[in-house]
Amino acid sequence: MSELHTPQAGDDQAKDNDVVALLKRRHGDVRNLFDEVEQSTGEERRDAFRRLVRLLAVHETAEEEVVHPFARRALPGGEQVVEDRLAEERAAKETLVALDETDTDHPDFLSRLKALRTDVQEHARAEERYEFAHIYRSTDAINLAVMAKAIKAAEAMAPARPHPGVESGAKNLALGPVAALMDRTKDAVRKAMGNSWAKKP
Repeated sequence: MSELHTPQAGDDQAKDNDVVALLKRRHGDVRNLFDEVEQSTGEERRDAFRRLVRLLAVHETAEEEVVHPFARRALPGGEQVVEDRLAEERAAKETLVALDETDTDHPDFLSRLKALRTDVQEHARAEERYEFAHIYRSTDAINLAVMAKAIKAAEAMAPARPHPGVESGAKNLALGPVAALMDRTKDAVRKAMGNSWAKKP
């Protein structure tokens, strides 16, 4: 991680207009939510877990729509780099689906959560090393800002704290509402990207 260039500390405007800095912050948000789920119980754990599922669904979908297409085209060996990241994402999603079928109060929940956390963190480290570290050398501030705008448009589809009642009756969030959320995220990203080079064909 130390190999990455980052904006000056305290420059929130720069961070919001830099897709790499923005995504690294989201990786930190994911880590914090894993901590919150692990350290809470009962309804607080259920709420934290739903927020974690939502964040992961939107974050990964946005990366698939914004970062991976750029990496395929601009990075040395980009095709293989992206295929490796997609394989990691599929493994994490499978773990997430299995975890979502387990009640947060179940004795096995925390061990399965730790398995998911391991998958997600290994994936994040690989992204930062093999994709993010090369993006600065492959584009300019304008395109960094275009990609950041698309990521923020995706995040607007899934606020950290949903309105009360939005998820009532959502037994299998990963396979139901989250699948729909991923589709809406893709639409939001593509609209935000317009006709830019990073948009998927």
